[in-house]
Amino acid sequence: MDTRAKLGLLSQAACYDDCTALEGDALAAGRGLFAAAGAEPRAGRDLFPCISHVTTPWGERKAILKILQTSACENNCNYCAFRAGRDIPRAHLTPDELARNFDLMYRAGVVEGLFLSSGVVGTVRTMDEMLATVELVRLQYGFRGYVHLKLLPGVDAAHIARAVELADRVSANLEAPTPERLAVLAPQKRLAELIGPLRAAAQLIHQQGAQILRRPPSDARRLTPAAWGHARLGISTQFVVGPAGESDRELLTTAQMLYREAGLARAYYSAFSPVRNTPLEAAPPTDPRREHRLYQADWLLRYYQFDVEELPFDAAGQLRPEVDPKLAWAQAHPERFPVEVNAAPVSELLRVPGIGPHAARAIVAARRQAALRELGDLRKLGARADRAAAFITLAGKRPPHQLPLPLWCPPLSCGGMQCDL
Repeated sequence: MDTRAKLGLLSQAACYDDCTALEGDALAAGRGLFAAAGAEPRAGRDLFPCISHVTTPWGERKAILKILQTSACENNCNYCAFRAGRDIPRAHLTPDELARNFDLMYRAGVVEGLFLSSGVVGTVRTMDEMLATVELVRLQYGFRGYVHLKLLPGVDAAHIARAVELADRVSANLEAPTPERLAVLAPQKRLAELIGPLRAAAQLIHQQGAQILRRPPSDARRLTPAAWGHARLGISTQFVVGPAGESDRELLTTAQMLYREAGLARAYYSAFSPVRNTPLEAAPPTDPRREHRLYQADWLLRYYQFDVEELPFDAAGQLRPEVDPKLAWAQAHPERFPVEVNAAPVSELLRVPGIGPHAARAIVAARRQAALRELGDLRKLGARADRAAAFITLAGKRPPHQLPLPLWCPPLSCGGMQCDL
C-alpha cells in the first residue's frame, strides 16, 4: 500500500473521533472552542474525506488533518470498527511518513492543524510513535499551529508530560460514564486507566499555569495565536452514547465531575451507530436528538451556572428528546418567573429561555444607559426575544408573546444549539 493510500485509509478511520461541535459563534454563545464546517471549504481542501474544521478562540477557522497512526489494534471494544480480529484493511504510518506528508499538506495550504489518534499495538510502542510524529512536526518541520494529541489508555507519566509539552490539546476517550457501562462497550479497558491520564494532564497544565478553557468566553479571548503547545487549550474526552444502556444523568454527572475536578475543557457525545461484524451490530442506533440534548445540557453546566441535579431528567434519568432542557427547566419552575430584565443579575438572566451568556452580559451593559422596554431592544442585544417573552417583564410590563412550543430543531438544519437556549 503506498503512502497516499495509507493516508486516505487512516484519515477515514479517524472519523470515529469527535473534535468538532455544531456551527455557531463558539465564543459568544459560550460553547467552547470548536465549530463544525458550515460553508464549503476552499477548493483543494477536500483531498481527504476526514479533514475537519475547527474555530479557534481568536476567531480563525482552520482545516485540520484528523488521522490515526495505525488502524491496527489489540483491543476488542464491542462497538469499534477497528476492534482486534475484525477482518478489515489495516494501515500504519511511520512517524517520518506521517510528519513529512503533514508538512507537505500544510505547505500546500490543504491543512492548518493536526489531530492525531491511533489504534493500540502496545501502549508504550504506539504512544512512542505518536509522540515521535509530533516531535518531528514541531521540531524538524517547525510547525507552530494547532495539534491535538490523543492519550492512550494506561499511558505512563513520561508520555503524558511530553504530550502536554508538545500539543495544544490532549484528550482521552472515557467512552462510558461508569465502570459497569464501560464493561459493555470495552471489556478490556478499565475506567481508572482512562481517567488517570486526564487527571495527570490536568495537574501538569495547572502546574505550568497554562490556560484551561473551562472559563467564560471573555477569558478565552486572552489567548493569542502566537503561543503553541503546553496543552494551552486544555483536555477533552468523548462518550459513546446509547449501547451500554447508560442514562443521560450518568453521562452528565461524570462530565460535571471532570469539569470541576479535572479541569476538563469539554466533553463530546457521540451517538452510537452499529458497525457490522461487531458484538453490538444488532444494537439500535442512538436517536440523534439525544446527542443534541446532551450537548445542550452540557452547555448549561459549563456556561449557564446549572448543576446536574437541576437538569430536567425523567424518572429513568433521561432528558426529554422533544424539548430543549433549558425550556423544560423553565416550564417546570414557574415560581422563578417572570424575570425583570432591567433588574435581574446575570445568574437569573441565564435561566431565561432565549438569553445566553453573550446576551445576558449585553443586557446588563445596555440597561446602565437606558431601560429596556421592548422586545426589539433584546433582539438588538443578541437575545431570542420571542422565546424569552413568556418568561420576562420589561420595565414592569409583560411583553406580548405566544406560549412556547416544545419544537425540536434538527442540529444540521440550523447548524447550532443556541436557538433552543
